[in-house]
Amino acid sequence: MSIVNFKGNPVKLKGNSVEVGADAPKVNLKAKDLSVIEIGAAGKTQIILSVPSLDTPVCATEAREFNKKVASYNGAEVIVVSMDLPFAMGRFCSTEGIENLSVASDFVAKEFGEKYGVLINEGALEGLLARAVFVIKEGKVAYKELVNEITEMPDIAKLDAFFGGSSCCGGCGCH
Repeated sequence: MSIVNFKGNPVKLKGNSVEVGADAPKVNLKAKDLSVIEIGAAGKTQIILSVPSLDTPVCATEAREFNKKVASYNGAEVIVVSMDLPFAMGRFCSTEGIENLSVASDFVAKEFGEKYGVLINEGALEGLLARAVFVIKEGKVAYKELVNEITEMPDIAKLDAFFGGSSCCGGCGCH
């Protein structure tokens, strides 16, 4: 069990913490159009952005920034995962002009949250997902960042370095 912070207060996470080098758990989530998005599939590279809700300022900023950066990640599929309902995710994408990444909801079974160890298990955000970034390559976890403070962005510069350099689009304050 991992612990992260929400506004400086520790909160426990539920589920199995996956580590770099491990097989990526396969999970089926709901897309904004209710189709299935498979996480952890072999044969592709996926950047998974786990966020509490797209309806918060930090999560919305994160989605907008990664929407701009998708092309710099060498063909990786970028997927934002939250507990938001697919309909709300669709509205968010339409309103914000999110066209370059996918959104997926874990609301049905909370399977992603539990299998990746990011399901918040207590406090005001109980039942939502902690902020984290996973890179899955060929069915293996190749990169992981569990963000210590839920209200903060992930380390985009570190992810950029993982993909071979600085690919910052500017304006996000990561450099």
